[in-house]
Amino acid sequence: MNIVTRIFNSTLGKKYIMAITGFLLFGFVIVHLLGNLQIFIGPTAINEYAHFLKAKPAVLWGARLGLLVIAILHIVTAYQLVARNRAARPVKYSSGKAPVAASVTSRTTAISGTIVLIFIVFHLLHYTVGLIDLSLLQLRREGMHDVFGMMVQGFSNPFVAIFYLVAMALLCMHLAHGVGSMFQSLGIKNGAYDMVINRFAKIAAAVIFLGNCAIVLAVLTGIVK
Repeated sequence: MNIVTRIFNSTLGKKYIMAITGFLLFGFVIVHLLGNLQIFIGPTAINEYAHFLKAKPAVLWGARLGLLVIAILHIVTAYQLVARNRAARPVKYSSGKAPVAASVTSRTTAISGTIVLIFIVFHLLHYTVGLIDLSLLQLRREGMHDVFGMMVQGFSNPFVAIFYLVAMALLCMHLAHGVGSMFQSLGIKNGAYDMVINRFAKIAAAVIFLGNCAIVLAVLTGIVK
């Protein structure tokens, strides 16, 4: 068995994979939010940004495929670690209570992660593939795909908007716990930095939540139209 196989099969190795892929996905969420916030500047800004990305299909699809591999690694490794933890503790606590040290967020990470995965699939089908509403991909403005109009039309549907808001809440709950765990798995988190890292994770998750919700609510309330 070579060293790569040992890393992938060991619990410690899987934690490193979770941490590294989590870090990359966390960075993507931030960049994605910054791009989407351009909706507040106006149609031209966000449409030109989207056009710039689509003008380099090799780079764009390379990034998409890379993100897909990273996401799959993160998800598969997460379920493997959950399965190992359950196998290592097959008998429930005799008191019927969860350990005091575990927060609600940490105990429901697998559930929130699964729902977020469902949201990501829906998000791709909705805005990237157009399977939910093909007309979104046919919108044009100034010779470019009208991403501004696509977002406005998409989030104008209350059911879609509510689903996005709920998904953002779960995503940010996941991040609030996951970012701290990421630093811990990498051996960066220790007694001296615990409070700082935990606070950073919660603040970052809150900012991401507020930023994404601001976009949806601005469309839903007619502030952006």
